[in-house]
Amino acid sequence: MSKPIRVGVIGVGYLGKFHAKIYAAMPDVQLVGVADTDVATRAAVAREYGCTAFANATDLVGKVDAVSIVVPTVCHLATARPFLDAGVHMLMEKPLAPSLDEARALVELAERAGVVFQVGHLERFNAGMMELARRAKAPRFIEVHRLGGFVERATDVDVVTDLMIHDIDIVLDLVQRPIKAIAATGVPIMTDHVDIANARLEFEGGAVANVTASRVSTKKQRRIRVFAHNAYYALDFVDQQVEVAEAVPDPAGGRPAIRQEKIAVEPRPPLDAELAAFIECVRTRATPLVTGRAALAAMDVAMQVKARIQECLKV
Repeated sequence: MSKPIRVGVIGVGYLGKFHAKIYAAMPDVQLVGVADTDVATRAAVAREYGCTAFANATDLVGKVDAVSIVVPTVCHLATARPFLDAGVHMLMEKPLAPSLDEARALVELAERAGVVFQVGHLERFNAGMMELARRAKAPRFIEVHRLGGFVERATDVDVVTDLMIHDIDIVLDLVQRPIKAIAATGVPIMTDHVDIANARLEFEGGAVANVTASRVSTKKQRRIRVFAHNAYYALDFVDQQVEVAEAVPDPAGGRPAIRQEKIAVEPRPPLDAELAAFIECVRTRATPLVTGRAALAAMDVAMQVKARIQECLKV
């Protein structure tokens, strides 16, 4: 039997406590400890999942093989550096950093360390999205809507950083071509930041993506539609089911028939799948589904989208 992989979670607020819960339940994984600046929070999570609470994250260096970093984005680089310097494998929550320069520094630091470095673009681990990505090759047009109601959490950032970046990452992964043009618009509604935004991404080769994100909508919608040659794919991220419509050639030479199908996908909580994939990569030294470079590319596009929106707001 192989030795358990020793893990720690840095930051056990809203999302980090779920990381701790999932790791604690994994076979062949030992949740060594959690670190958080809040005394009561770290004590409660450590007590619930049978691990040690640490006031200082660096106290976990030398005690763990891998960590999840789930602290505010502005703290990512400083929090990650001691662990990467020590060769600790890392799952870093998105976005990578508050600026492209810091994000690039973080990725380069991880590459020099030679560790598994996975970034938490959670929707890539949606079971339906993984099935759609396997099927939808060479897409020509992609439309994504990620709409939800207003909540106080994450209002210190704009909707592009908070929500749209998930779909930017997905679109880049599906198209696999350089972007040649970006148009975007958005407005603040409830906060000082942009709360609803739309971006149009045009790729070399002709593919186009239209992405909308809102955190001020009355109805929740998380849906992607992909048009490819002779086929259409649709996914509801919530129920994780994929709908397919394909043109089937007529053997007699007439018009093709349209075959519709709903793919039976077994739903799974994406965070469970994401952390399981991370641990497997640590165990086998495989390349993560969402690498630092992939996350950096998504962040770069998100920054360009935000710049276009600011240009529109000045008019």
